[in-house]
Amino acid sequence: MITREDRVLRLTLNNPEKRNALDGAMCRDLVAALKEAGRDRSIGCVLLDAAGPAFCAGIDLDETLLPDAQERTEIHEQLFTFGLHYHKPIVAAVQGTVFGAGVGLIANCHVVIAAQGATFGLMEIRYGHWPFVTHRAVALAIGERRAVELSMTGRLFSTGEAREYGLVHEVTPPFELDDRATATAVQLATGSQETLRRGLDFVQKSREMSWETAGRLAAEYSERNFRSADLTEGVRAFREKRAPQWPSLHVK
Repeated sequence: MITREDRVLRLTLNNPEKRNALDGAMCRDLVAALKEAGRDRSIGCVLLDAAGPAFCAGIDLDETLLPDAQERTEIHEQLFTFGLHYHKPIVAAVQGTVFGAGVGLIANCHVVIAAQGATFGLMEIRYGHWPFVTHRAVALAIGERRAVELSMTGRLFSTGEAREYGLVHEVTPPFELDDRATATAVQLATGSQETLRRGLDFVQKSREMSWETAGRLAAEYSERNFRSADLTEGVRAFREKRAPQWPSLHVK
C-alpha cells in the first residue's frame, strides 16, 4: 500500500493474514515504488512500515519452489540491495516478527525504529536455505561475523540485541512507533536535500575506496558543499537562531 504525506512516501507491507510475507507481486511493487520515489524530487524521504501485528515473516514460502527462479532472483537482487545505492533517506518502523527477508529489508534502511518486544531472526537455515541475496546489506549493517553467526544458527534475537548489533537505531513503546517514525521521516524529508543526497552518495562511493582515495573524494565533496546555497542558508539561519529555509527543497 502506497500513501503520500506531503514530502514523505509511505510504503506499507499490507498482507497481515500472511504476516506480510514477501511474494513476487509485493517485491515488484516495492521496487517500482522505490525507483519512482528516487526520481521524484518532491519526495524527501521513504517510510517503510507494515500493517498488522507482524512486520514481515520473510519470503513467501509458497513461491520458493515455483519455476520462475531467474525472475525471482532478479527482483530480489534489486529489492534487497536498494539501500546500498539509494540517495534518499529511508526510515523503517518495525513491530512484531521480523524474519528472514524482513531483516534484509530493514538492513537496507538508513534509520530503523523498532517497537519494544519485536523479534528478529535470519531463519532460512531452518528450511534448508541461506540468506544469500540479503547477506551483503545485513553484513554491512551488523558486521560479517555476526551476520554469519545468525545465518548459521537461525536463532531469534530481541529488540535489545538488534539495537546492540546496529540493525535497529531506536526502540520505542509500541504505541509510539508510528509517531516516532513519522516524525523522523518528516525531519529528514524537510532537511537539506542537496546535502543529504551528496552525503549518501559519498558514503556509497567511498565504501570500496582506499583510505587515500576516499579522502580525496571527501575533500572534493566538502568543497562542493561549501559553495552550496543550502550551506549558506544553514549558516545564516544558525546565526540568526531561526529555522533554515533550504533552497534545495524548492528545486523542481
